[in-house]
Amino acid sequence: MIKIKNLALWFCGICIGIFVIQQIIPGFTELFMLTPDALMLPWQFLSAVFLHGGIAHLFFNLFALFLFGFMLERMIGSKKFGWLFIVSGIFANIISFIIYPNHNALGASGAIMAVIGVVAVLRPMMTVWAFNLPMPMFIAAILWAGAGFLGIFGFGDQSVGYVAHLSGIFIGVLYGFYLRLRYSKKSEIVQKQKIIIDEGSMRNWEDYNLK
Repeated sequence: MIKIKNLALWFCGICIGIFVIQQIIPGFTELFMLTPDALMLPWQFLSAVFLHGGIAHLFFNLFALFLFGFMLERMIGSKKFGWLFIVSGIFANIISFIIYPNHNALGASGAIMAVIGVVAVLRPMMTVWAFNLPMPMFIAAILWAGAGFLGIFGFGDQSVGYVAHLSGIFIGVLYGFYLRLRYSKKSEIVQKQKIIIDEGSMRNWEDYNLK
């Protein structure tokens, strides 16, 4: 059986490759993004995860995917990480479609927020820069989720997929607690790990995704 490692990097590469195709082939984005016709075109629930609406959208999603995805993949393994990314991305798109059936959507944000949710549960006290302050990972995740919740009620940039963000972080937190319950505290999954996250990069990511 072939084992693929470094899936976070593979997913980043796939997103970049598909973004190039989006620029070359007319109508490609419209065919594979999440649309009101998704029930008739069911592949859109998955394909939309790997599409992006612009270079900034792509860059900041890749930043978060590489940072938190690479970290989480080291903790739980490539297989679990891969399934989490795909399933949570589909789940976030399904919820978005149910709540906003007449809207278009694209991007990996739902899957990335699921990754962040798992990291917040497995490494709750890891220090990250969020909202211009150093804070524990679990606090940052709560605040990011809170920003998404406010976005649903009209605060912030309404072009951002807040429903997908919340759906992703919800399934991520659930899966994180499942892993903590299944594996002992001595497991590598829940061991403490010193990780340094660049403040400036985190501020830029927040400015784009939580604007």
